[in-house]
Amino acid sequence: MTKEFKYLKEGLASDIVQFLMKDYNLDIQTALSTLYDSDTYSKISDPTTGLYFQGSRYVYSYLQNELKTGMVG
Repeated sequence: MTKEFKYLKEGLASDIVQFLMKDYNLDIQTALSTLYDSDTYSKISDPTTGLYFQGSRYVYSYLQNELKTGMVG
């Protein structure tokens, strides 16, 4: 795992946790669990998907869809 990949992944995670807290009125612990337990996060963590390189709102839309439907994308 390169430093750039780790930095981008952590930045995305931070933004998405903030979105979850605001949009779903979650506390930080629940927001972190929601993200880290998701298939979306698995895809962010896999450098071959390239998802870590996308914008926060774009990736967040994947998570929102997953939360609504149970499926990513």
